[in-house]
Amino acid sequence: MAKEEIVIGIHAVNELIKRSPERFVDMWLLKGRDDERLMPIINLARKYKIPTQFVNRKVLDDKSDGEQHQGIVARVKPGKTYTENDIEDILSQAEAKGQDPFLLILDGVTDPHNLGACLRNADAAGVQAIIVPKDKAARITATVRKVAVGAAETVPLVQVTNLARTMKQLQQMGVWIIGTAGETDTSLYDVKLDGPMALVMGAEGKGMRRLTREHCDQLVKLPMAGSVSSLNVSVATGICLFEIVRQRLAK
Repeated sequence: MAKEEIVIGIHAVNELIKRSPERFVDMWLLKGRDDERLMPIINLARKYKIPTQFVNRKVLDDKSDGEQHQGIVARVKPGKTYTENDIEDILSQAEAKGQDPFLLILDGVTDPHNLGACLRNADAAGVQAIIVPKDKAARITATVRKVAVGAAETVPLVQVTNLARTMKQLQQMGVWIIGTAGETDTSLYDVKLDGPMALVMGAEGKGMRRLTREHCDQLVKLPMAGSVSSLNVSVATGICLFEIVRQRLAK
């Protein structure tokens, strides 16, 4: 059986308890902390009979490995792990809702804070799934869940064994794959982005790997006016995703 997971932070715990209360093993809250932000969670814990303890801050600090826990830590059973075998079903569900495929591919993003922020961006933009390589990439952790403020429960994180092969399969399904790369002369704002689409963002500092770049249908870049040569991957992801959203809404 997979190892139990730790969830920290008000938004992350609240979203998970609303969606999957059966996954909760137990919960710890900061002693004396029963304000309006925590009371809805406390009430849900009582409703679903989740064992709850009020403890001092050191206990919470220890259970969260020193991360900012906002006075709440929960232990939960592991959730579903998504693989390449789930992609077709995810897209079929989107099609049933009348939605074009809209995916985000992260090539080797290893920082959990960046993954959490990308999940939050993806949820806000209506992305149906984030695809990452199985190796050398960030996974869902307590930190990722907290930064994602609930989006880790709403956007599937699909781990694939061969990213290039998955991209080829998406292309065969009619998905146009656009990658971001500083060496291209084509601006994001000069490209049509309103059909079935997967956006590829490269790793922090290194960008996309060569094989990933070669499997993109088109490369674009963000125009940079200042002396800084690149943006944080989660910031750049948000800009690119919402340009796709803008174009789709303008159709």
